[in-house]
Amino acid sequence: MRTIQFYKYHGTGNDFVILDNRKNEYDGLTTAQVKFLCDRHFGIGGDGLMLLNLLEGYDFEMKYYNSDGAESSMCGNGGRCLVQFAYDMGIRKTAYSFLAPDGPHEAVFDQQNWVQLKMKDVKHVKNHNGDAVLDTGSPHFVRILPDVEELDVYEEGRHIRYSKDYKEQGINVNFVESLNDCIYVRTYERGVEDETLSCGTGVTASALVCAHNELGFNRVEVQTRGGKLAVEFEKLEDKSFTDIWLCGPARFVFSGEIKVQ
Repeated sequence: MRTIQFYKYHGTGNDFVILDNRKNEYDGLTTAQVKFLCDRHFGIGGDGLMLLNLLEGYDFEMKYYNSDGAESSMCGNGGRCLVQFAYDMGIRKTAYSFLAPDGPHEAVFDQQNWVQLKMKDVKHVKNHNGDAVLDTGSPHFVRILPDVEELDVYEEGRHIRYSKDYKEQGINVNFVESLNDCIYVRTYERGVEDETLSCGTGVTASALVCAHNELGFNRVEVQTRGGKLAVEFEKLEDKSFTDIWLCGPARFVFSGEIKVQ
């Protein structure tokens, strides 16, 4: 039995257990331990778990686990929360540079104390029978519908995620509705295997798919069940995207200690 000091953060309802691993105290966490810590009934509860690691050449390294206990690809809201956590732990910077599962990232705070996280470039968006598939640090499937609020996201998302095309590697599934001044996004996340209140890489993917036709700077306002985000980006002539920023709040919830086997 060991005692773990944990911190809980959320980004628009997408919630995470965070461990300060700068002294390598939490190296070697098992799949079962991560799954327990993320369990909403028997553990702390979270959509994922992150370690804040030291790494030469960067302000820190982000290591991310899904709530099923497995190491995973990039998490946009998780990255924003980890930047806020780093700041709260005394890593005070004007601009941050850190390494995540999908490579290097930059981050800054804006005037309303939102965390703005630079995402990886997106070279192309694949058409899949009228829907869109793209990688924004994690793989995403995007389907545009007229009334997303009435949709059974768990059933519909699970059906796509476990279809023959995506069953082996898994994919995150986003259902998007275009409103007058924003888009409304609901996401089924692999690894969580359920709908989450928000998904940063999913919001990013959805915003790019719904981008206006004009080239150059775009900003898409996004509503999720957990709150509001925004995605800024440059759309290029070859329909690729660069200088992509995921912008939104990241909030401390509580901290404490927990014993794990």
